[in-house]
Amino acid sequence: MKAVILAGGLGTRISEETHLKPKPMIEIGGKPILWHIMKTYSAYGVNDFVICCGYKGYLIKEYFANYFLHMSDVTFDMANNQMKVHQQKAEPWKVTLVDTGEDTLTGGRLKRVTDYIQNEDAFCFTYGDGVSNVDIRTSIEFHRQHGKLATVTAVQPPGRYGALERSGDQVTGFAEKPRGDGGLINGGFFVLSPRCLDFIEGDHSSWEGAPLTRLAKMGEMMAYEHNGFWQPMDTLRDKNHLEELWASGKAPWKIW
Repeated sequence: MKAVILAGGLGTRISEETHLKPKPMIEIGGKPILWHIMKTYSAYGVNDFVICCGYKGYLIKEYFANYFLHMSDVTFDMANNQMKVHQQKAEPWKVTLVDTGEDTLTGGRLKRVTDYIQNEDAFCFTYGDGVSNVDIRTSIEFHRQHGKLATVTAVQPPGRYGALERSGDQVTGFAEKPRGDGGLINGGFFVLSPRCLDFIEGDHSSWEGAPLTRLAKMGEMMAYEHNGFWQPMDTLRDKNHLEELWASGKAPWKIW
């Protein structure tokens, strides 16, 4: 199965970092948060990634082009024009990096990678700026069992986010930013049928807008409830919190 990861946004709320790099390349423990997300998927056997690049996407491409240089010791033999990589730390990953436009919205980015996922029976889809210890394998099994077009991972964060409205496991709508009522929200980590892309009109379509609303109203979206750790990296404070968790040696999302 493939995993599509959004990695093209500007990240304006954490501009202290994103004026130099795309948000998914902000480091936690010396590794981009994008790497942490990919390691989570890889722990459950999902190793084929499609990365939706946009703002400063060349930095993401350069990171993967030079992955060995980032992860291993290297000797440069200048006299003989040779490079030797020591202790190679290869990942079992296939990574497709797609330029989805600098100003494209989330739905539009997903629509632009249609060619890479249209032949899949289902694929994973998430944002490039949050980590979790969600059980990816179980969410995929849940998706296959219910037979609907879409599965969203439902999480319970602080009340500053919009909440899912549900009837059992079925998503029926979305409520805007309830305050501390314990409502579940869209935590990303979707499992989708490629048919979901038919609900996206183009570059200026937000995935969180009309596509999700239409799927919910049609009864084609189910919620996989995750009661464990989930943390987006929206602000510098969030970033520092994740850094502290990683430095403690007990980062909840480190399941590999």
